[in-house]
Amino acid sequence: MRRRHLLALPAACGAAMAAGPGRASAGPVDVALVLAVDASGSIDAEDFRLQREGCAGAVTHPSVLAAIRGGALGRIAVAMVEWGAPGGAETVVPWHMVADAAGAAALARAFLAAPRSRQSWNAIGDALDHAAALIAACPSEPTRAVIDLSGDAPDMRGNRPAPEARDAALAAGITINALAILDGRPDLAETYGRTVIGGPGAFVMAAQGREDFARALRAKLVREIA
Repeated sequence: MRRRHLLALPAACGAAMAAGPGRASAGPVDVALVLAVDASGSIDAEDFRLQREGCAGAVTHPSVLAAIRGGALGRIAVAMVEWGAPGGAETVVPWHMVADAAGAAALARAFLAAPRSRQSWNAIGDALDHAAALIAACPSEPTRAVIDLSGDAPDMRGNRPAPEARDAALAAGITINALAILDGRPDLAETYGRTVIGGPGAFVMAAQGREDFARALRAKLVREIA
């Protein structure tokens, strides 16, 4: 992917992207990956804890570290976005470089320490726009750019529909994958397949419930990184 394609996206959240200790510095990476995590009103305190712990556990898992080391460059850049409210998606963990266990541990600590953002509804289109702008502002140069969106409900209300935001991200060379937390919505994976994902090799993975989130995310990260 050529960098100029990414820079064509709107440059929101620029202040959060400054390189610094523990964050991604300028230079090439195999993948720039945004974890776009549902923090809407359907996510209670226990669900929120399980999601954050699942993200921390996934990025430090040996299988994920092996996938990172197996890349051509052996390093990736990762950031986390929480989404829900129309226009309210928020970067809660800025870009971090991960090339080894120490970098993964630093990212895991950042996931666990970040305060929860204030969200409501399910504005997936707005979440995709925010994540795409975050990728455009990434201080590293990714070979591939991926948005990894997880949620427990379909797009409900936002500034523009999810398919429109998806198409804009795809036009910028970004791949979008999804993790559907089914929790009594057996058709959610199919809905995400139609309205959210896109790009080369795009896929939906399902978690049966919040307790299954860590397993599903770990498998998803290995597939996305490799």
